[in-house]
Amino acid sequence: MPANLLFVEDDPLIRRALAAKLRALGHRVREADSVAAAVKALPAEAFDLALLDYSLPDGTGFDVMKEIEERQPGVLSLMLTAHGSVEHAVEAMKRGAFNYIQKPVDASELEVHIAKAMETSDLRRENVRLRRLTEPGQGANAFLGDSTIAQTLRDQIRRVAASPARAVLLEGESGTGKGLVARAIHEESARAGKPFVPITCSAMPEHLLESEMFGHEPGAFTDARKRKMGLLEAAEGGTLFLDEIGDMAPALQAKILGVLEERRFRRVGGIQEIEADVRVISATHRDLRTLVSEGKFREDLLYRLRVVPIKIPSLRERREDIPALAEHFVAQIAAGWGRPTMRISPEASAGLGASAWQGNVRELRNAVERAVILARGDELTAADLHEEVGEPAGRRGGTAAGPVLPAEGLKVEPWIDELLRQALERTQGNQSAAARLLGMSRDQIRYRMQRLGLLKAGQESTEALDA
Repeated sequence: MPANLLFVEDDPLIRRALAAKLRALGHRVREADSVAAAVKALPAEAFDLALLDYSLPDGTGFDVMKEIEERQPGVLSLMLTAHGSVEHAVEAMKRGAFNYIQKPVDASELEVHIAKAMETSDLRRENVRLRRLTEPGQGANAFLGDSTIAQTLRDQIRRVAASPARAVLLEGESGTGKGLVARAIHEESARAGKPFVPITCSAMPEHLLESEMFGHEPGAFTDARKRKMGLLEAAEGGTLFLDEIGDMAPALQAKILGVLEERRFRRVGGIQEIEADVRVISATHRDLRTLVSEGKFREDLLYRLRVVPIKIPSLRERREDIPALAEHFVAQIAAGWGRPTMRISPEASAGLGASAWQGNVRELRNAVERAVILARGDELTAADLHEEVGEPAGRRGGTAAGPVLPAEGLKVEPWIDELLRQALERTQGNQSAAARLLGMSRDQIRYRMQRLGLLKAGQESTEALDA
């Protein structure tokens, strides 16, 4: 596999000959003839591997290794020397060299060492990436941003975590970070040393979700050959996170209600009651009150879940946090891809801040990741992000810019009423669809319709228009 190599060798004949052969094999080679020249090259580009002569005019290869560890941690080194000895080899390995190679060495032999080192480097980077995916966050501090909204949410997280509340409901649009907030509450709480168990309620069929959540006894259903512990049992003493609870089937809603009320449950097919000492954190991007009115969600369960409700703000509501989030994502993602020196330009940051981000923080992170992967240099520019940014915040419905407040001011309510009429006309009276067009809840739509006399007789009790 081609690599970007730093080759430090003071003998010009050996350096040039080997460098030429390595380039012929497809590698990029940056040559240096001293410790000083090598150190000067380090800030200029990111290297995959260093080939270091032991004896240099102004020091040793160990001096270069030390600089590499500080400036480009994770880059492996191969030590080359014409004076092979056991002592040198042991010292090189102790100091972190991947291997110790005695001169003379030909290009084919060196290529074998390079391939092994690159394979090890790739495995290390993958391990770092996997650890980053599974390692705990930083409690409330994991929710980034200096806006008043972000600071208020961090304070809420800490207060809820310290409370004895056994049920917390997180409400907010998709991509706002509800899972992050759930884990932060767990990590800030006295339950932090116990399991945090997430379940996505929309990810599997009802019967599988029930078995995964509550476990089952042998013979409970076909293929249930032995007892299985459920995720609820696995979360004992900790936190159970029910993501997208608005998509949970009615039968499972009843069982979750029983867990919250009785603090105990039975495995599928079982008769023994099992204690359930868990905090249940639920999350949804849907309006559960609307689902209750539509008969799709239990009202008694909603009351149980909303002991402590927390509204997670959209990214549009805390737009001033976008630059800090973008910088964090660039650093995090670039490090995972082995590009630790990458940064974002002020122009690119401003472009991200001006976008709408209907997909919220998730969309922002995905855009930054695509740009990091495709960027040619170590700085993300506005050009790199040209295809990645969301719709500009001021552009809606094809207009070139957002509304402008007249100098004399205006009354907003008549405009809202007119937009409501247009939304209902466009959706043929479908209240839920109109609510989605206006970014409002269905209850807000019905309230305004009632105030304007737009609700027809009997419409309060029927869902015909929203079928």
